[in-house]
Amino acid sequence: MEQQSYREILREIALDNYGYVTTREAIAVGVPAGELAKLARRRKGELENIGYGLYRDTSVPETPLGYLAEAVLRSGKDAYLHRESVLAMHNLASINPRHIKVASPRPTRSPLPRSIQLTKVEGKDKITMYEGIPAQPVADAILECRKEVEPSRLKQAAQEARSQGLIMSAEWKKLEKELSR
Repeated sequence: MEQQSYREILREIALDNYGYVTTREAIAVGVPAGELAKLARRRKGELENIGYGLYRDTSVPETPLGYLAEAVLRSGKDAYLHRESVLAMHNLASINPRHIKVASPRPTRSPLPRSIQLTKVEGKDKITMYEGIPAQPVADAILECRKEVEPSRLKQAAQEARSQGLIMSAEWKKLEKELSR
């Protein structure tokens, strides 16, 4: 059996991760951290260093949700989509936030682009995965958007999320009660 090259291993990670590879993921599969930097320098245009410990494999086609995955990955370990960005991800409430909202219990190691707004959260929020991207559950995001989004749009978002199977029965009952206040 032929052994895969580091480049092939990294491409497999990128294919499962919207084109992105973190240093942490590479190390976990046996690719030394220094190899990422070497490959990025040697193979200009194929593997780009886009942030601290984050690389993009440009041979992987971009997708509509790739920018959200990048925002979370740039924000570091334990980061997740938050508030309006969760609603925008699912096309709920006709929301198009100016910033990608990301939350994390820890600060990031490098400066973030202006398009990403990082909120430091205390404690442990519930986190789920949507399309492979860590995110706040839709029901929680709807409740947290009450100060920024009109109640009628949030009710519509809740109904649409329910019809898409993004909100379970217990969450739906809680949302109905909270949004009626």
